Amino acid sequence: MKVIVAYSGGLDTSVIVKWVRETYNAEVICYCADVGQEEELNGLEAKAIATGASKCIIDDLNEEFARDFIFPMLQGEAIYENNYLLGTSIARPLIAKRLVEVAKAEGADAICHGATGKGNDQVRFELSANALEPSIRVIAAWRDPKWCFTGRLDMIEYAKKHNIPVSVSARKPYSMDRNLLHISFEGGILEDPWAEFPEDIAVMTKPLSQAAPEPENVIIAFEKGIPVAVNGEKLSPANLMRKLNAIGKEHAVGRIDIVENRYVGMKSRGVYETPGGTILAAAHRGLEEITLDREVMHLRDSLIPRYADMIYNGFWYAPEREMLQVMITESQKFVTGEVRVKLFKGACHVTGRRSEYSLYDDAVASFEGLDAYDHKDAAGFIKLNALRLRVLARSRQKRY
Repeated sequence: MKVIVAYSGGLDTSVIVKWVRETYNAEVICYCADVGQEEELNGLEAKAIATGASKCIIDDLNEEFARDFIFPMLQGEAIYENNYLLGTSIARPLIAKRLVEVAKAEGADAICHGATGKGNDQVRFELSANALEPSIRVIAAWRDPKWCFTGRLDMIEYAKKHNIPVSVSARKPYSMDRNLLHISFEGGILEDPWAEFPEDIAVMTKPLSQAAPEPENVIIAFEKGIPVAVNGEKLSPANLMRKLNAIGKEHAVGRIDIVENRYVGMKSRGVYETPGGTILAAAHRGLEEITLDREVMHLRDSLIPRYADMIYNGFWYAPEREMLQVMITESQKFVTGEVRVKLFKGACHVTGRRSEYSLYDDAVASFEGLDAYDHKDAAGFIKLNALRLRVLARSRQKRY
């Protein structure tokens, strides 16, 4: 038997490599999607081999991740429960796609993931895999009847016993997931929603107490809703994300502490750092304010919660998400221009926007002059809109 294990080098997947070998008497090939984990990938291949894998495949997917997943999602202004920019959620469909492709290429019998039975990722991985390859066999280690661990503390002891190197400890048993868009921290010491998260867990943002002492202005250029340049410098999708992540980090932009509703039914506390994504979301919205028609914006905005739910719940490859994405892409045809944001002490404020397709007409909007707008026209507009309210009020007066 040959199994492709989705491998990060963290506690769960490091233990799973040995567990799959022993439980299924299988050859294990580790697969790691490089979606921006940075230094977490150092020594990963050697570690996988030392843990028992026959080989380790590491894919550089940074450009594809930014271009085909992050940016289309940001075009749709997707924010889950008005707070979470979906950093982990949006990486899962890409990883699942490559897992399926690698399994085919390697002639594997199954793929295996280390998502827990309480989390969202098990759903995202498996829905995506089934949408792409309906006959795929998935080993979900945490749900397997032969799984012998009750939690991460058990796994830490197992790793020690079998000389499996892991960075997590009983003192800091939280899990981390990093990519180009964000890093998440969950579990362990963060499971008490009253406890303030320690500053020393920050990775992609500086603690607010260490933020840059002076504000910084950043200009972001967009073409059809896609960011293409920062401060006049054209950048590839992945490099643009890296640039904004670095700038946002210095100003402590993009850190949130939330309790969210997981798809499987429970509430979960997480600390997320999303510096570049936070800047892009604010800038993109700022440009839409002058380039999107009112009714187009309102209709798209009414669908944001549904769109965000689709991504969060693992339905990236579902027909309803694909249909909605076509509408979003259509709405972005004229979202081209530049936005200036000011970063300071954890905040990101839009301070200017300009576009050749701007719908903002200062001749109409200005309080000065009457040539472009006749104030008397508003009287009939108000009277017609008030008609139903007057009828309703008269009806109530008769009854009461």
